[in-house]
Amino acid sequence: MTEQPLSEHSADVIVVGAGPAGSTTAYYLAKAGLDVLLLEKTAFPREKVCGDGLTPRATKQLVSMGIDISEEAGWLRNKGLRIIGGGVRLQLDWPDLASYPDYGLVRKRDDFDEQLARQAQKAGARLYERCNVGAPIVDDRTGRITGVNAKLGEEKTPVAFHAPLVVAADGNSTRLSLAMGLHRREDRPMGVAVRTYFTSPRHDDDYLESWLELWDRRGPQDRLLPGYGWIFGMGDGTSNVGLGILNSSSAFKELDWREVLKAWCASMPEDWGYTPENMTAPIRGAALPMAFNRQPHYTKGLLLVGDAGGMVNPFNGEGIAYAMESGQIAADVIVQAHARATPAQRELALNNYPKVLKETYGGYYSMGRAFVKLIGNPKVMKVATQRGLTHPLLMKFTLKMLANLTDPTGGDAMDRIINGLSKVAPKA
Repeated sequence: MTEQPLSEHSADVIVVGAGPAGSTTAYYLAKAGLDVLLLEKTAFPREKVCGDGLTPRATKQLVSMGIDISEEAGWLRNKGLRIIGGGVRLQLDWPDLASYPDYGLVRKRDDFDEQLARQAQKAGARLYERCNVGAPIVDDRTGRITGVNAKLGEEKTPVAFHAPLVVAADGNSTRLSLAMGLHRREDRPMGVAVRTYFTSPRHDDDYLESWLELWDRRGPQDRLLPGYGWIFGMGDGTSNVGLGILNSSSAFKELDWREVLKAWCASMPEDWGYTPENMTAPIRGAALPMAFNRQPHYTKGLLLVGDAGGMVNPFNGEGIAYAMESGQIAADVIVQAHARATPAQRELALNNYPKVLKETYGGYYSMGRAFVKLIGNPKVMKVATQRGLTHPLLMKFTLKMLANLTDPTGGDAMDRIINGLSKVAPKA
């Protein structure tokens, strides 16, 4: 292991992007004693488009990283998910599991990401803020990435950073992956999230709220859209209200989703306060890259984590849990590779990263892709909400499936069915 930084601008590993994926990767690498550079293009705190709601899966990751998730530290806990659709309102508690806590959390992304980045720093990662990474540095002989060029600080000082391994944690746009020739797979679902904040009496809701029917009532005929709406109380006097939309229908490209969000909010009860004069932030949107939409996850010294590798869960649009989990998996693989004696042995270890990802998520994501195709059909969606929501047991099963919350061993019958389906589904 490296005791001292190799130099100010070189390290064992460079991590590009200090979102949840990058900071988690850097945290575990630094904790294991590797010298890590964590490069973030903006300065903290900074805003990100997100629902701000975290499932027990993401909560577990925060606990593992030693983050203080107490209410005194500004975290709001939630008990489960309230599902609304087909004229039915169903409140489901998070499942009781050995593997995950029975609560989720809410925290604004403008300081959530900073907490993770500071935790990585505490573990020993060297964080550079306002570090805009440009072209990769590639060895002409081998085609391997050996570092990145960047512009540092407000002066945009050109700097070259060097490391034998680079982690792309630079989100959906992942310029680094594109520069290394890794393009998005068109056969994978994409989503879009649009959200805003309102001052509202519903700010201290104990449940995350998901609306499974998204109606566009602005035309001569009401239209059911492929996606869902959410309302998450932030506990600070405001609600995060947004939409998640899938690209599985013709409506995806033709509609202005900001306008759809405004229209959806206008249909809410007036006393909830989701009116233009109560809006505390502009409507912002972001892409949701799902189901491994960029591969391979390791090639020529570059590993992809989080949104850069399309890790968003196609069932529910959740990205943070998978960003953090993939960061931990990548770090573990890198630490093992670092300890190997020869380049061939190191490469053997690194090539295990995509295999572990496919083993962990491949089958589940394949089921998610099938699910996305189904709910892209308004007729299927209508039947699902009207029939499914009236069966609490079926909905309990659906919650476990959508949120990917099962015990891998010793779980109940529902867990065994979901785990079994995930195992037999193709791991593409």
